[in-house]
Amino acid sequence: MKENLLERVAAARPSARQLKWQELEFYAFIHYGMNSFTDREWGDGSESPEIFFPRALDTDQWCRVARDAGMSAIIITAKHHDGFCLFDTKHSEHSVMRSPYGKDVVAQLADSCARHGLKLGAYLSPWDRHDSRYGSGVAYDDYFCAQLTELMSNYGELFCLWFDGACGEGPNGKKQVYDWQRYYALIREMQPNAVIASMGPDVRWCGNEAGRARPSEWSVVPAVMADKTAIAAASQQADDRNFRERVPEDTADIGSRAALAGHDEFIWYPAEIDVSLRPGWFYHASEDDAIRGLENLKEIYIEGVGGNAALLLNFSPHPQGYIHANDAARARELGDWIRESFSNNLLSGAAAIRPDDEAGAHFIIDAPRAISPKYLVLREDISRGQRIEAFSLYRMEKGAWEKACAGTVVGHKRICRIPDAPPSDKWKLQIDSFRLEVFVKTIALY
Repeated sequence: MKENLLERVAAARPSARQLKWQELEFYAFIHYGMNSFTDREWGDGSESPEIFFPRALDTDQWCRVARDAGMSAIIITAKHHDGFCLFDTKHSEHSVMRSPYGKDVVAQLADSCARHGLKLGAYLSPWDRHDSRYGSGVAYDDYFCAQLTELMSNYGELFCLWFDGACGEGPNGKKQVYDWQRYYALIREMQPNAVIASMGPDVRWCGNEAGRARPSEWSVVPAVMADKTAIAAASQQADDRNFRERVPEDTADIGSRAALAGHDEFIWYPAEIDVSLRPGWFYHASEDDAIRGLENLKEIYIEGVGGNAALLLNFSPHPQGYIHANDAARARELGDWIRESFSNNLLSGAAAIRPDDEAGAHFIIDAPRAISPKYLVLREDISRGQRIEAFSLYRMEKGAWEKACAGTVVGHKRICRIPDAPPSDKWKLQIDSFRLEVFVKTIALY
């Protein structure tokens, strides 16, 4: 890679909103709505609001489950593709306010999030299979923006507006050409601190719904990766369980020097991993015993949060309005593992963590005692960009350096497993490859 090109790549920086979002790391998706009552994943918009009648809706319980799991925020499906709105809208009769339940679910969740110290985000499906304006162009964009305005006006500060790439036919048989730039401009005006995710300019969909990050998940990528047509084309366009489990093999490298060499423009476009705790996104009684195992969730967490991405883990509340006990128990197990694994930094009180050369490419670590850690956690100062391409951790064994673990990109956070080895009180972090300079923010052993 030519030096001037490398300088331009290294110059890509996150915005203030992206920096704040990155610190959240792990948060919940809540798929709840008409599909919860019809035992479907994607409704067709013909469902009657009379069906929606939860008798035990408990958004405080949703928040307790999220907190137990170690999460920092919740995104709710305020409107899915069927067009049924979980919020009080003046622009559609197809809403919770016209159901026997008759209360604003998004408002209830906003209040619960405030009580439990969680941030709130909203998913509003651009595809609306109920509204007759869908496919009409500007008239539908007016409607969609009016509902966005309601969501951004009535529920406090939102940390995220989340859109997917689904675009099918409406009740009139037509497809809508979404005016993304108009939607973005409205969000920037009304909720300037909110990131726009998936089909947005701030947060990149990782490319699958199976909970898998790339081995090297770069935040600096070619600008063409933000092309909405390409993102939509790769998104799920029909209810397809096989899609939810697939991991494309042709997108493994998106940010290496070789991958960037043919491009001229680069952007900061960090990744988010979205995956459901159940096989489906909405609740199905047949899946009560099909919850993801704890070991699988550990892998997803380490690959995601520990792989320079954010993790968006979905819960599917029961039609009556609570998260099933099986799901809640697994969430608590995951949270307990996170707290147990990453609460005690063995380098607290270390005598020295110092760069061993002018480039800051080697760090000598004098631990306060002989330690045998399970995990290395690294963080870069990403306000200065993403620079590290590869690293290795060594432990001193009988006067010689023995490699303990190794990895590629770091970015916001990298978690690297350390195989069992005899304790040592002297360690070395070596940055094997980097772009121009190294700005390490955190070195921790757990």
